[in-house]
Amino acid sequence: MTELTGLKALVTGGASGIGLATARALAARGAAVAVLDLDPEAVREPLLGLKADVGDDASVRAAVEEAAARLGGIDILVNNAGIGAVGAVEDNPDEQWHRVLDVNVIGMVRTTRAALPHLRRSAHASVVNTCSIAATAGLPQRALYSASKGAVLSLTLAMAADHVGEGIRVNCVNPGTADTPWVARLLDATDDPEAERAALAARQPMGRLVTADEVAAAIVYLAGPAAASVTGTALAVDGGMQGLRLRPGARS
Repeated sequence: MTELTGLKALVTGGASGIGLATARALAARGAAVAVLDLDPEAVREPLLGLKADVGDDASVRAAVEEAAARLGGIDILVNNAGIGAVGAVEDNPDEQWHRVLDVNVIGMVRTTRAALPHLRRSAHASVVNTCSIAATAGLPQRALYSASKGAVLSLTLAMAADHVGEGIRVNCVNPGTADTPWVARLLDATDDPEAERAALAARQPMGRLVTADEVAAAIVYLAGPAAASVTGTALAVDGGMQGLRLRPGARS
């Protein structure tokens, strides 16, 4: 028996990166886990992979209902699916703004909305949203992405207020720059990937990128019974980026 034995979890965007690390960590602690992703074939047992596009309401509703039926309910929802964008405010066309906000923000709305009837029947209902340090710190060339994650932070707080009376906790994690396939693709698109990676690591006070497993551990904590009194909280997993202001050369 482990702390999540008997609980049923649903993770969106769980075929790679932070989502996959989270799904594996939940399963390792005893939860039955379904992963909603555009590429469910990449998901391996004991995880249950289901195809879903968080940008399409019908797709989400069908996948959530199948997950609930096959798992026997839903106790934990991890809203992790998202896409990125690079550029200042004038660099992204309207179509891209609509697409990123639709996936990163309304995608969480669609999945949560579909899962709420099942969460309301749970004695241990928890929602964890993957937000970002971009919600609380001004990052260069991330206007659109930051706007979407700022909305996720506000949405998390509003959802926590709306559902606390129903026994549903809602929190989010704010990762710093994480060493994931998505970040690797962004780096590969730059003129000097190694120099860009070094710059990203240097801006985090611990001097390195966050790992997907470290973010997953924070999500699992917020999702689990150890955090039974935690709701409406944003937990930064960012190597100190949000709160620390080091003097130049202070890190040994």
